[in-house]
Amino acid sequence: MKEPKPRIVISAPHRSSGKSTLSLGLCAAFRKRGAVVQPFKKGPDFIDPMWLTAAAGRECRNLDFFIMGRERITETFGSACRGAELNIIEGNMGLYDGLDLEGADSTAALARLLGAPVLLVVNALRMTRGVAPLIFGHETFEPETNIAGIVLNRVRGARHEKKLREAVSRYCSAEVVGVIPDEKALFIQERHLGLTPVREEKELPFVIEKIADAVSRYVHLDRVLAIARAAPPGDQRAEARADLPPPDVRIGIASDPSFTFYYPENLRALQEAGAALVPFHTFRDPELPAVNALYIGGGFPEIFMAQLEGNASLRAEIRAAVEVGMPVYAECGGLMYLSRSISYRGQTRAMVGALPCDVTMHRRPKGHGYVILETTGQAPWLAAGREVRAHEFHHSTVANLGKVAFAYRLKRGEGIDGSHDGLLHKNVLAAYTHLHAAGDPQWARSFVSFVRRTGFQQKRRP
Repeated sequence: MKEPKPRIVISAPHRSSGKSTLSLGLCAAFRKRGAVVQPFKKGPDFIDPMWLTAAAGRECRNLDFFIMGRERITETFGSACRGAELNIIEGNMGLYDGLDLEGADSTAALARLLGAPVLLVVNALRMTRGVAPLIFGHETFEPETNIAGIVLNRVRGARHEKKLREAVSRYCSAEVVGVIPDEKALFIQERHLGLTPVREEKELPFVIEKIADAVSRYVHLDRVLAIARAAPPGDQRAEARADLPPPDVRIGIASDPSFTFYYPENLRALQEAGAALVPFHTFRDPELPAVNALYIGGGFPEIFMAQLEGNASLRAEIRAAVEVGMPVYAECGGLMYLSRSISYRGQTRAMVGALPCDVTMHRRPKGHGYVILETTGQAPWLAAGREVRAHEFHHSTVANLGKVAFAYRLKRGEGIDGSHDGLLHKNVLAAYTHLHAAGDPQWARSFVSFVRRTGFQQKRRP
């Protein structure tokens, strides 16, 4: 059965063209008009989806060829867009960029897979007539990709706009549906891994409101909606969702500005495996909640290392719990927090000290991109010989590492030492790799089963 699914992909010829700002602004602007908007983000991104979730008021979902595959992408899209009046998919990199020379994993390929028209955001700064061959090339490079609208970004005045519009109108097929001026006030502050996470952005509502107002003023929203509604009806294929069982284990989730990188699919998978998720704050809570295990995701602990160090009671409690067998799964920022120390910008701060290593931050990325892992069988809850597809992006390296076993051998990626990832200590597995439930469907069930087997219980102090 086919049903209408108004949808549009926001892309650009290259990075830093303004597609994140436009995607955010469109979500918020249409939401202000009363529409139910479902956001999506192509690629293994954490931060952009946080902003899109805040702007749309519905949880953003990731769509990624490498980790999920085509079938899981269509299932995820079909499930998430139910009940939405407009589906906005933010692309990554340039429209035709990707790992594959033939473009099978590009944003254009995603648009074709979902039958979605493309809104191309063009950074027109220092460009006039030259905008035409740029857009014309994108229109004709893969003609089956439907570039239906153009937003000209960073336009300097009426004269500049006139020249751009005339060039596009004469040489290109797509219509100009928006012209955004070159105003620094419309830029969102970025950090070394992209936008600042929403939990750190104190003026989040104001920032989103400002961008929504600008997009409403400079972009023809009715034309954007008409383009999205012109997308062909889609299949009602959706991912199967099991009812959540009554939980029989409790997993503490580090949930604060230090640790914000969690895929919603991962949290849901843990719940489907029988876990209750119990949030705790790493620099405000003096002790752990009553839990059986911990999940400490990625984030920016280096930004908050003074606050983390300052909560000595929680650090000591986690260290002691690890020593007596508490299961812990930690990713990237979580690995950093469990180490002995973090060194960043000339300062070194003490961390939990549960892992026999220190961590050093660097100016340039030390691991950034997709990874392919093979399980070693050393982890008590991961069978040997399984291949896992995931990703990493970290500016830190592990130093002074004692003798440890590893959960993974690397077929692709950097990991901890260029050959391995997932250091094992007691019942801790700590890795630079970020897993997605679609890339390792057994991960959550295996971890929760292991938690049950250990029978560990962290009791609150009286």
